[in-house]
Amino acid sequence: MGDIFHLTGAHIDILREIGNIGAGNAATALSTLLNKKIEMAVPRVQIATFAEMMELIGGPEQVVACVYLRIEGEAPGNMFFVLPPEQAERFVRQMTGDDSFSFQGEAHELGCSALQELGNILAGSYLSALADFTQLALQPSVPALALDMIGAVLSFGLLELSRAGDYAILIDTAIYDGRRPNESIDGHFFLLPDPESFSTIFRALGVDSG
Repeated sequence: MGDIFHLTGAHIDILREIGNIGAGNAATALSTLLNKKIEMAVPRVQIATFAEMMELIGGPEQVVACVYLRIEGEAPGNMFFVLPPEQAERFVRQMTGDDSFSFQGEAHELGCSALQELGNILAGSYLSALADFTQLALQPSVPALALDMIGAVLSFGLLELSRAGDYAILIDTAIYDGRRPNESIDGHFFLLPDPESFSTIFRALGVDSG
């Protein structure tokens, strides 16, 4: 794909719609899980290069909590949901009711399970919206969780960077309790299609990618 990829407003409009539908589905699922009204917003959708994606998070040495999964099917790729550790801890405290939760604590298996479930719900919701729009068969793998430098996490998740395409689809995600709209938990959701999958996705959406 490389330099022949031409981003247009039509790409972003479609991706924003997919992001909004996915966020709505995820908010419904989280509300059911937590037994309280959860709202989600998508403040930004963009297509970024791999290097830009790293910088958006704070550089390759920035420590993050990351849920990773592989997409199989007609447009294979990788998905990452990335949160700053303090935001991840806030989410786990809300989800488990344990206000003392910390990744530095002795037993944080429950918190890790809660984060994996969050990643699972978000990935499933966004992937379902993408599959509905494209009519492509897409299946997520079981999510894995890592707390490490983002450069290490992405390199491990992609196994080798050559598996990644030149671009990532970025969906900024804000999650908040409906009763406290000013206290959002802000993360980045990245879809990294394999090199051939980007064209497959946009062809299926009826938008020429190059």
